[in-house]
Amino acid sequence: MHDRGEYDYIIVGGGAAGCVLANRLSADPDVSVLLLEAGNDERWIWTRIPVGYLYCINNPRTDWCYRTEPEPGLNDRSIVYARGKGLGGSTLINAMLSLRGQARDYDEWARMTGDPQWRWENVLPLFRGVEDYWNGPSEMHGAGGEWRVEQQRLSWTILDRFADAATEAGIPKTGDFNTGDNTGVSRFEVNQRHGTRWSSMRGFLDPIRHRSNLTVITGALTDRLRIEGRSVTGVEFRADGERCIARSRIETVLAAGAIGSPAILQRSGVGDQALLQDRGIPVALHAPDVGANLQDHLQLRCIYRVQGVTTLNQQMRSLPAKAKMALDYALFRRGPLSMAPSQLGLFARSADDVETPDLEYHVQPLSLDKFGDPLHPFPAFTASVADVRPESRGSVTIADRDPASAPRIAPCYLSTDGDRRRAARAIRLTRRIIEQPSLAPYHPQEYLPGPDCQSDEELAHAAGDIGTTIFHPVGTCRMGADDDPDAVTDSQLRVRGLDGVRLVDASIMPTITSGNTCTPTIMIAERGAALIRQSRAN
Repeated sequence: MHDRGEYDYIIVGGGAAGCVLANRLSADPDVSVLLLEAGNDERWIWTRIPVGYLYCINNPRTDWCYRTEPEPGLNDRSIVYARGKGLGGSTLINAMLSLRGQARDYDEWARMTGDPQWRWENVLPLFRGVEDYWNGPSEMHGAGGEWRVEQQRLSWTILDRFADAATEAGIPKTGDFNTGDNTGVSRFEVNQRHGTRWSSMRGFLDPIRHRSNLTVITGALTDRLRIEGRSVTGVEFRADGERCIARSRIETVLAAGAIGSPAILQRSGVGDQALLQDRGIPVALHAPDVGANLQDHLQLRCIYRVQGVTTLNQQMRSLPAKAKMALDYALFRRGPLSMAPSQLGLFARSADDVETPDLEYHVQPLSLDKFGDPLHPFPAFTASVADVRPESRGSVTIADRDPASAPRIAPCYLSTDGDRRRAARAIRLTRRIIEQPSLAPYHPQEYLPGPDCQSDEELAHAAGDIGTTIFHPVGTCRMGADDDPDAVTDSQLRVRGLDGVRLVDASIMPTITSGNTCTPTIMIAERGAALIRQSRAN
């Protein structure tokens, strides 16, 4: 086994969290840091051009190309489960939407962990500290940080009219989704700089790659932690066709995400004893919740045909229109090539007795049957709506001992009565918006799920047909309070039962945030880095 040396800190995973950690930990010149990334140092042009997500998702160059197990709630369908591959992780291929969630999300984390530092009022300074907001600093936003946030550089008439229709349906317009209360309808703000994708690699890693105390190894597929007694002393990984070992003097930090981190723990013998024994792995620590508690946002893709208004469907079938798009982007970094997968957002309550919005819309001026298929030949738009606080809980488990094997991902979508009931309500709310006067001139006709679905039972079944992930897996190594013996990590992100290892990524979320999960993961990494540095100082 090739010995790749000893470092103060080893970071496993160079994605959203890993790049932040590498930046913050290596800022101390007295420590040495090793960052291991299983993917490549990806500089492909389609990871820079925002619309390139169409070419990056489900492409083995930039995506691990996972799939779920057949999902009963999705009428036994198995769906694509994209995870970014390369430095920057899923920020290379995600929707680029800058969303923090709601204040209640973090107040609930504080309640569940017994740690007030996770309250909204205490994490808001972390969000502001990393941010470089297009409109400058304010009470809610920061400037000069590494995480760039800008307005989108295009507009669509059909989306403007949808926003008007939502207001007519009783949903107010808002100027900012990130104040702790995201109620309302507005264009999303995005992690871009001058019309190009702003990944965690570009923001946090590239500016500090020159540091002599930081070593970055790509193509490094981590197999397992090295555990001696109850102490983690390093990692074993594969790189350049050989088995390697790296040793950590202070801490090893898992930042491989809600899919990768529990898989590494399970291969290391940390997980449910029955699972590990079935896979032939010696048990180092019985921790049954490793890989459990998987939560995700399921989007219901409601599609409407329209008349008399331009959508991307028509433009993509016109050579002159495509040429104009390319020229517009080449000269001005604007237009459809600069667009995020979703341009218009909306947060609403599924029922009057719901305290804060539990539904999120991603509205798009395009339609297709499923990702990877061509756009429809008719003008249409998609109003995707997700239950942002699902009750369903799934799991991630390794298939075998081989780190190259895809894990078994079972989100268990729509597995509770409450989730199915909210799915039906979400489709009904969409229909109510579509019926408003602002959209009447375009004669919207429901293409999916179809007007024949009317009862709650029919709508819940239809949700299983049109539902797909927005790629927000979290919670598989959740943190918990001191009197919560099943929690994998404590509120300081330390793995319970082991010394010298922390988890710093979306896997530690005890409950999913009420919105997209990338920016919350950046915040978690900022807090995790501060905890690690504070621990060394003490």
